[in-house]
Amino acid sequence: MIIRKQINEKMSRIVEHNGVVYFAGIVSDDKKLDIKVQAKRALEIAEERFKEAGVSKHSILRTEIFLKDIYRDFEEFNKIWKEWIPQNDKPARSCVQANMASHNTLVELVITAAKE
Repeated sequence: MIIRKQINEKMSRIVEHNGVVYFAGIVSDDKKLDIKVQAKRALEIAEERFKEAGVSKHSILRTEIFLKDIYRDFEEFNKIWKEWIPQNDKPARSCVQANMASHNTLVELVITAAKE
């Protein structure tokens, strides 16, 4: 069975299948912010979606991180990430530079988590 939540005309923001939850790209809802604040806001939004899906940051399997400017923002993003991610439950992760759909978006997260 596939469960889809937060459905709009283009996608489902949350999809669950066989105990795994897939989250569509998560970005800050305020694009005027710098990388630190956009990253913190994206992680807050992620946690809101985790609650709806019945998972937590302790059950993240993989995170794909897209940065608009990896050379400028990688170090600052990692400071926020290290504060947020549980030290004993670090997921697999990748971090790449990407063109963003919105000119002011500095970071986007794509997360996959296991149902607890």
